[in-house]
Amino acid sequence: MLETVAKTDIIYPSSDGEPVAETYIHLYAILTTLEVLKQYLSGQQGTVLANQFMYYSQGLPRMRVAPDVMVIFNVEPGGRDNYKIWEEKEVPQVIFEMTSPGTKNQDQEFKKTLYEQLGVKEYWLFDPKGEWIPEQLKGYRLRNTVYEVIEDNRSEPLQLQLKVEGQLIGFYREDTGKKLLIPEELATALQEKETELQEKETELQQEKQKLSEMEAMLEKYRQQFGDLSE
Repeated sequence: MLETVAKTDIIYPSSDGEPVAETYIHLYAILTTLEVLKQYLSGQQGTVLANQFMYYSQGLPRMRVAPDVMVIFNVEPGGRDNYKIWEEKEVPQVIFEMTSPGTKNQDQEFKKTLYEQLGVKEYWLFDPKGEWIPEQLKGYRLRNTVYEVIEDNRSEPLQLQLKVEGQLIGFYREDTGKKLLIPEELATALQEKETELQEKETELQQEKQKLSEMEAMLEKYRQQFGDLSE
């Protein structure tokens, strides 16, 4: 007699024990992209996940992939142990893979075909070391059911302009042109703001001191010569 396995008994692992990225540079690019996009989408109905299993076929736990960074709209914000498309009922809108010669074939062939078939609107390959993508960044946008190369480095779903900045992707808002700061830049900006506020506070205290001294001098003048209005 064949035994059937109930769907509730099927285990969908959240990890396979494999390293997150090949090198620190790739890991840094993943984590920075994750944090920048999380801050950008804060308060919106969506989430950003990094290096977590995405299961795309119910009942088949081997049918999975772990995108380096994926952006999903119209789902509850926050993290997950893994992402099951049939439960969330949403396919990622944008996926980033930090690629290298070691992952080139899988990124350019298997994953590209899979994301195309799943209906992922944009697929970006970022080669932080420039080892096989000379321009480092290459994007694909879904037109009908086929990926076409993105020529302007613009993300339609995110409404962001993407630029290569060293070994990272720089993200710029289309509405204001302002850059989305990476954690280090954000920390520096906050420190500069604190310094500016401290300087303004010091200036304010100095002005208050001058005003107090002027009032004291005026009071002394009044005591000696009387009120000027008399």
